[in-house]
Amino acid sequence: MNRFLTILIAFLFPVFIFAQNNSDELLDELDKTVDDYAVYSNKKEREINKLKELLSYTSTEIQKYDIYGKLYAEYKSYQSDSALIYARKSFQIAERLNDIQKINNARLNLASIMGTLGMYKEATDILNTIDINTSPELKGYYFTVNSVVYGYMSDYAASLQEKEKYIVLTKKYRDSSLIFYPTQSSPYIMAKSSMLLDAEKHNETLALLLKYFPNIAHNSHDRAVIAYIISQAYRGKKDPKQEKKWLTISAISDLQLAKKEYISLRSLAFIMYEDGDIDHAYKYIKRSLEDALFCNARLRTYEISKMLPIINEAYQKQNETNRLQLILFLISASILSVFLLAVLFLLFKQMKKLSKAKQDLSLANSKLSELNKELYTFNEKLNETNYTLTEANLLKEIYIGRYMDQCSDYIGKLDEYRRKLNVMAMTGKMNDLVSAVKSKQFVENQLAAFYTNFDKTFLQLFPNFIQEFSALLIDDEATQLKEGELLNTELRIFALIRLGIKDSAKISTFLRYSVSTIYNYRSQVKNKAAGPREEFEAKVMRIGTNLK
Repeated sequence: MNRFLTILIAFLFPVFIFAQNNSDELLDELDKTVDDYAVYSNKKEREINKLKELLSYTSTEIQKYDIYGKLYAEYKSYQSDSALIYARKSFQIAERLNDIQKINNARLNLASIMGTLGMYKEATDILNTIDINTSPELKGYYFTVNSVVYGYMSDYAASLQEKEKYIVLTKKYRDSSLIFYPTQSSPYIMAKSSMLLDAEKHNETLALLLKYFPNIAHNSHDRAVIAYIISQAYRGKKDPKQEKKWLTISAISDLQLAKKEYISLRSLAFIMYEDGDIDHAYKYIKRSLEDALFCNARLRTYEISKMLPIINEAYQKQNETNRLQLILFLISASILSVFLLAVLFLLFKQMKKLSKAKQDLSLANSKLSELNKELYTFNEKLNETNYTLTEANLLKEIYIGRYMDQCSDYIGKLDEYRRKLNVMAMTGKMNDLVSAVKSKQFVENQLAAFYTNFDKTFLQLFPNFIQEFSALLIDDEATQLKEGELLNTELRIFALIRLGIKDSAKISTFLRYSVSTIYNYRSQVKNKAAGPREEFEAKVMRIGTNLK
């Protein structure tokens, strides 16, 4: 059972939501239509003016009769006084034409509009002058006009006895009209549904009208009437949601066709009042009264005048309540504003303190950042110094070893050379001895061996020296080696600089050149530097390291 209820609710829930949305959309459309009433009135005036313009091009009485009839139809639910004028003009032309059918039709139009204007005696007098048997095709219209006039009179009746009498006549003429209308015509459907409604046969009424309603054109005056009768059937079934929906449809149709004599919007205003929607109730009843006064529909004005004070009083009370609520809101808002200003003031002070703290913190961070940069620079220099010291120690170790080997080798060679000279002296070869002492061959051989040993040792320590050194130059002519050379003079000079020997005097002693020659070599090479000349030797010092 619970599962069945769940499924049923799940199935019906979208229907309820759709119905609610549909109802809201209709009310929105009605509100817009009420707001745009002038647009529809202007459209109505344009249609009427077109008909009036046709009169200036019309010469025959029959044509004038037709145009006056159309003007009467346009004015009937729009402006009753004008409708009465054109109904009388139609009657005058019909009399001149001496056409009994046109005369009777004009009389029925006169009676009908007089009923709207509250001229009930004049209307009944005209109806009593009509011998409807002379115009059988107008019998349906004749009985309908009688029914409507007596319906107005029943609403205006001063006593219950008169009211009941007019109600009986209303129903009698209405029921008689059914005989003379085609069963699918709007007058028949309206009369039939009214009869079923009086008999409280609500389901039969709805069955008849809901089937017929979709066939009614949107620009038909019958659309609003049929929708209103449907709303009354739902009222009889105690279904306020559907009643409100169809009253809304009826009111929209009335207003869009610029009808000023209607009942739906007034009825809807009262339902809104009962539902507590005072704003809509006041808006709708105000529009209904303005239209009724414009049309001079006395019955509608009388009906609205009974409701207006009730709705207006509720509207004024609501406005007074809203005013008091607004005053209370303004007082509360003022107190809250003062409190908020105090909070903002305290917050502003706190933000100033916070801002100052942020500035101090920012300043401290800046100083800390600067210290970090200085520390980083110091660490870099320290690392570079450590690296240089480590490298220097390594070079010292290597060169000390090489120096000891070289010294030992030189001592051995000198001892051998001493023995050779001693042998020459002992054997009396004085010429050979003098020649050997004068010769520089021994020294040159030893220097050549010394430089070769230096070159090998240096290139062992810095295997990529020549390539990296060449990369520092625009022109690599200084690094071009002759066959058999490991390093040339320029390379040896900067090799010594790379080892930390930067003094030209020391370099000149090492390489057996003058100081000026060493200076010239250094200058020539630095002039070919790819970068700034003054940074060249510093870059040479970084060859073979990760520091660039």
